[in-house]
Parts: sequence; structure tokens; C-alpha cells
Amino acid sequence: MKKLILILAAAMGFATGAQAAGGEGIVWDKAPNNINDLQSLQHGAKLFVNYCLNCHSAAFMRFNRLTDIGLSEQQIKDNLLFGTTKIGETMKAAIDPRQAKEWFGANPPDLTLIARSRSGHGGTGADYLYTYLRTYYRDPTKATGWNNLAFPNVAMPHVLWELQGVREPQFDTESVHGHEMKVFKGWKQVSPGALTPLQYDQAVGDLVGYLQWMSEPAQSTRVRVGVWVLLFLGAFTAIAWRLNAAFWKDVH
Repeated sequence: MKKLILILAAAMGFATGAQAAGGEGIVWDKAPNNINDLQSLQHGAKLFVNYCLNCHSAAFMRFNRLTDIGLSEQQIKDNLLFGTTKIGETMKAAIDPRQAKEWFGANPPDLTLIARSRSGHGGTGADYLYTYLRTYYRDPTKATGWNNLAFPNVAMPHVLWELQGVREPQFDTESVHGHEMKVFKGWKQVSPGALTPLQYDQAVGDLVGYLQWMSEPAQSTRVRVGVWVLLFLGAFTAIAWRLNAAFWKDVH
């Protein structure tokens, strides 16, 4: 039963400390918290439009909502809109769904809520995405030429490879409960990308931060309002307690 659970988890892309059927599972890395950094969110939006929106839609997000992260409508029009797209339209993928299914075996999922839907026992959805986008490696046995440690046998190619370069995962063989398993130990850089490893991690952090913001654009407002509500309720409770004491002080 335990082995079956591990295999199902691997198929769904939820990495574990040591997966069955190959043992290439990894622990999710903690994503940086960029949700309130407007410059980071703006860079993440740029990466999303240039690298993700070709295949993935964000059907519940309109371009003009990006004004919430500090962009003007003119900046959005000049830098993030292509062709005849209007600023009030939702973010639709450029790819034809029929071609996507033919090329990748399935239509790429909508990413509006991806950061909320991918949370699991390994961490938050942002942690998963941050790990996933940083653990691609070359695999000539796959149709796309790529594989992923966080999502084994993934159908999506590594769209950010020119930024990250090409890396190979390094494994050691260890005995776990009498079975030989491969344990991930680190990366070997095969060819450099346009960014240094640190710069790439920062760029992915910006992209994941944007995906996290896009999944709930009002979350910062919700948290801020929630704090003020709690403060008000705390003050009102103190006043009510004192009033109650004053009303009942002469009652014996």
C-alpha cells in the first residue's frame, strides 16, 4: 500500500523525500515571499507573459488588473500586450488547443489558480512551483528532451532553459529498507544559461511570486483588513468588558 501511494504521488507531481519506482524524489525548496514586492511582481508578470502565456492561459485574470502591482495601462499596452489584444481582455494562450494536445498529449492547464492548487504535504503551491521550475534536466528518452525531478515524466518542456542553461542531476545509490534507491545529491552544470544560477533562482522567485499574487490579487488587502478588524474587535472587547463591570458594580 505504501509503495502504491508513493507511485501515485509521483504521477501527480508531488515530490517526496524518496519516491518509489526510481527514487528520484526531492524535498520542495522554500519559495521567497515576494507577494508585496511590486518590482518583483512586475518582473514576474513580464516573465509570465513572455514565457508562459504562449501555451498557458490565465482565463480569470485581465490585463488591466496588473495596475494593482504598480503598472500603468500604457506600460501594460507597450510591454505586455501582443497583436490585437485589448487591455480589458483576459490572458489567453497564443497556442491552438488542438495543436497543444497533439504536441504535448494534453492541453496545457490554465495557470490562474495554479499557485493555490499545487499545495501539498511538501509545502505551499509556491514552494512546489519554485522547486519545479528549477529542477528540469535533459532526458533524451522523452519526447520533449526534458524531464523534471519534482514532476517525473512531465510533458511540458523546459521553456526557461535559455535562462538557466542545461544541468544534470547527480545521484548516489543508498540502501533503504533493503532496497537500492537513487538519492538526489545535487546538480552539475553542463552548459551555462543567460543568467547565473543565483539570478535564475531570483527570476523564478519573481515568476512564482506573480503566480501566487495572480491566484488571489486581493490577498494583501484581505490580510490588511483582517488585521484592522482584529484590532477593532480587541479594542471593542476591552470597552465592553469595562462597561459590563460599570453596569454591575452596584448590583449585590
